[in-house]
Amino acid sequence: MVQAEKALKIGIAGAGPVGLGTAALAMQAGHVAILFSPNGGEAAGMAAETGLEAAGAVAGLFKPGLAADAADLAARADVLLIAVPGYGHKPVMDALAPHIRDGQPVIVSSQSSFGPLYMGDLLAQRGVSAPIVAWSTTTITARSPAPGRVHVVSLRSRIDMCSLPETETAAMLALCELLFGQRFHLCDGLLAITLSNLNPQNHLGIALCNFTRMERGETWSQNLNVTPGVGRLLEALDAERLAIADALGLTVRTLFEHLNLSYQIPVGATVAEMFAAMEPAGMGHNGPATADSRYVTEDVPFGLVPLELLGTLSGRPAPLHSAGIDSFSAIYGRDFRAENPLLPALGMERMRLEALQEAARRGHLQGG
Repeated sequence: MVQAEKALKIGIAGAGPVGLGTAALAMQAGHVAILFSPNGGEAAGMAAETGLEAAGAVAGLFKPGLAADAADLAARADVLLIAVPGYGHKPVMDALAPHIRDGQPVIVSSQSSFGPLYMGDLLAQRGVSAPIVAWSTTTITARSPAPGRVHVVSLRSRIDMCSLPETETAAMLALCELLFGQRFHLCDGLLAITLSNLNPQNHLGIALCNFTRMERGETWSQNLNVTPGVGRLLEALDAERLAIADALGLTVRTLFEHLNLSYQIPVGATVAEMFAAMEPAGMGHNGPATADSRYVTEDVPFGLVPLELLGTLSGRPAPLHSAGIDSFSAIYGRDFRAENPLLPALGMERMRLEALQEAARRGHLQGG
């Protein structure tokens, strides 16, 4: 076990594959992890009772702590980390915010739909000042084969991050590196972080082009079904995202860079070639075998809809993203734009770009 310069207690809200894998990574570095299952699942309890068995890129048997509730988690932790799907961010933030103390950092892994601003507002209403860290993605990719077990598929070599407020940037970079190693890259604020999460656009193309496989519950290779045509769609979606970033004066990674940094595969001539290269590298996995998949139910309302909004605010509409939202709404018979509670809670329907940019620098909307 690698021993940290200073062991910290990290409280992790979320005991899915990402939460468990992140806990294992922190404990491997000599820190103490405390788990809390917001949905009341058994994974956190199993990991605490019998040990967290990790395999893959992080391997070993670890012994995390277990928090009874959000208040217990906040009381026992030096730093908090939120590792739940996008639809869980608001309820978890609502549960944690009353118990966070001045100066207690909160890491959002990964940032979804301007959620760090919502947390900043909750704390500002209490008069609490605590730094909030937004990550563009997770430290690891992982699967959980059974409760209390995690297979860490890969460690990301670069994670874009920012701090709210911006004045805490240097201290929060040092904190993230202490916890998880030197894999963090400072990004130009929350809007850049929002534009740096490529999973929603990638999952849009993959799920839309393979939807009947999902709906029929088939077993299918995700990487090998990013065919040349699907790859061209992913590249076109990427071009829309990059155009929005350019309009905002921001620099964000390309899809090619994302695949290289996330999976350590060489940059290829096409996206389809890069997905295919994951198979012989041992990173093959099956695509979703159900229509009830986070590729749609999470990524559309919490990933694509905020990006569509940034496109509108920046004067660079994203017609392919908008068409994807409309298509999935029609396929599912649901209005996915109405399924994101964070945007109305922040008043995004009446937000001006300048106000959003200033709030992102300050860390909250209160007083703005």
